[in-house]
Amino acid sequence: IRVGSVRLDAGPIVLAHLHRDCAAPSRVTVRAHLDKSGQGVLIALPQGEVDRTDPMLREMTSDPTHRKVLITDGKSATGQALAKALVDAGTDIVWLGVAEPWKQAAPALKLPQLEYMALDVTDEKSVRDLAGVIGGKVDILISNAELHRNHTIADRGTETARAEMEVNYLGLMRLAQAFGPAMRARAAENTGATAWVNLLSIHALSALPSHGTFSASKAAALALSQNLRAEMRHSGIRVVNVFPGPIDDEWNQLVPPPKLAPAALAKAIVTALRDGAEDVYPGDVAQDLITRFRESQKVLERELWDQ
Repeated sequence: IRVGSVRLDAGPIVLAHLHRDCAAPSRVTVRAHLDKSGQGVLIALPQGEVDRTDPMLREMTSDPTHRKVLITDGKSATGQALAKALVDAGTDIVWLGVAEPWKQAAPALKLPQLEYMALDVTDEKSVRDLAGVIGGKVDILISNAELHRNHTIADRGTETARAEMEVNYLGLMRLAQAFGPAMRARAAENTGATAWVNLLSIHALSALPSHGTFSASKAAALALSQNLRAEMRHSGIRVVNVFPGPIDDEWNQLVPPPKLAPAALAKAIVTALRDGAEDVYPGDVAQDLITRFRESQKVLERELWDQ
């Protein structure tokens, strides 16, 4: 552990973790950060290009370089974009879950680091079978499997709501129960498990009534994710919640722009892993809504009634 005193431009002297390239005396950039246990600390980084292989920085972040990653839905546009971004970031292996491997799919991304695996988050046996094969090897799990229908709560029947809950909420629970113990055990290793990423929605915070059942399923997933974070913190595994606005994918074809490109979402997730972030709001819509949510939740709730 390298620590040292840093005199801030404003005058005070603070105690900070030091990147190995920081030498005294020299100018540094001081950043507020979360350590592996989730406690707030200060980190001093050299100015200019930062070497991310520094052991201290790597310990406190979930940089995907040389790690093994599971993406739970590898056939979606988001899953394919995530796979490419992770390979570009230096990931050793990316396992891509495929719910229906027998179906003829569109041409899939083919790279030597990618392996397609059978995984249906609505099927407990499928989840447990895959956990038995790779659960003890996964460093980063990205839960991006999603079902999204344009239904209001007033629409008759519960079939849509049940289907969305099966994927968006219960699917996450099945993953947590099957992969959680193995990842917590692996986290004890020096290069072990580091992060669990949940793709939620900005409407998990403030529901969009025209997509009422989807908003409800993502709100349930957020509550589950907060509990997962509490359980994972003692193992040093960072739970990252991602709150995008509408993504430019098959579920949002009728939604008017602006929409978030899958590649932009993937870039935001890789950046969050490198920076050690816990909550991410990628895209213009998410940034606008989170700002208004923090100003007044009740005002935002009413503004969304007519959208």
